[in-house]
Amino acid sequence: MKNHRSKLVLALLVLPLLFGFSTIQAQQKSQQPIDPTYFKSYEWRNIGPERGGRSLGSSGSPGRPNEYYFGATGGGLWKTVDGGNEWFPVTDGQITSSSIGAVAVAETNPDIVYIGGGETQLRGSITQGDGVYKTTDGGKTWRHLGLKETQAISRIRVHPTNPNIVYVAALGHVYGDNEERGVFRSKDGGNTWQKVLYVSDKAGAADLIIDRNNPEVLYASTWQVYRKAWKMWGGGPDCKLFKSLDGGDTWIELSKNPGMPEGPLGKIGITVSPVDSNRLWAIVEANEGGVFRSDDGGWTWERVNDERKLRQRA
Repeated sequence: MKNHRSKLVLALLVLPLLFGFSTIQAQQKSQQPIDPTYFKSYEWRNIGPERGGRSLGSSGSPGRPNEYYFGATGGGLWKTVDGGNEWFPVTDGQITSSSIGAVAVAETNPDIVYIGGGETQLRGSITQGDGVYKTTDGGKTWRHLGLKETQAISRIRVHPTNPNIVYVAALGHVYGDNEERGVFRSKDGGNTWQKVLYVSDKAGAADLIIDRNNPEVLYASTWQVYRKAWKMWGGGPDCKLFKSLDGGDTWIELSKNPGMPEGPLGKIGITVSPVDSNRLWAIVEANEGGVFRSDDGGWTWERVNDERKLRQRA
């Protein structure tokens, strides 16, 4: 019995020494340089997790209720064909900028999709775009349509019955002045563009909507904003709300109409009811801002909500 106890004690003393010796050997081996030729046969691949960033634009068509798209501010355009259960990217390797801020599907032909680069929710980290792209085969191939220097596109609207008539609301450069901003119109599917609304080189278009009941009627807002790395300035005399009665040829300012808040104004969001063309809603950033409603096509307004959290999201 005593002999067995002695062997056990000896084993307990020797095992740590053996373990320590093997650890030292392993450390010595790990410190030896690895021949770089071992890695030549390996290829890098993305194993996730996937990340596209926040989304500012999405669109679909009533004719294909399970098929729609969303644009990611850092991950291009994504598509679903099963109502959102699964998504797949459709612009990888085909467009220059990864930031998509506006998406519009043509109602009469859902295979036609227009996308606009850049983002207009100005945060501490933003990515510029390089204009407008178009697909005519549901996202399989893409063609660049210009407007490269807009850099930040807030909205794209397609005529409800003519997919060749397209409107682009471009905010423009956010770090400086530029003239390629405002509302642009194309009548030939994006081959050529005409600037139809322009306020100044300091303000671009922040929102745009077409009246579905009368596509000749459009509403657009402009936003005077400037960003530096450490601060953003927003608001000023060039922040305005407009209406067009002739498809964008001429524009009437609505932002000084009765019921609208006094300036200075900031960002303005605008929409029109799909069932009543006289009913409008606007979110106005201002000292006395909030949610405003018009029941006469924008000629008079009434503030219906003054919640600060809402008007900060115009």
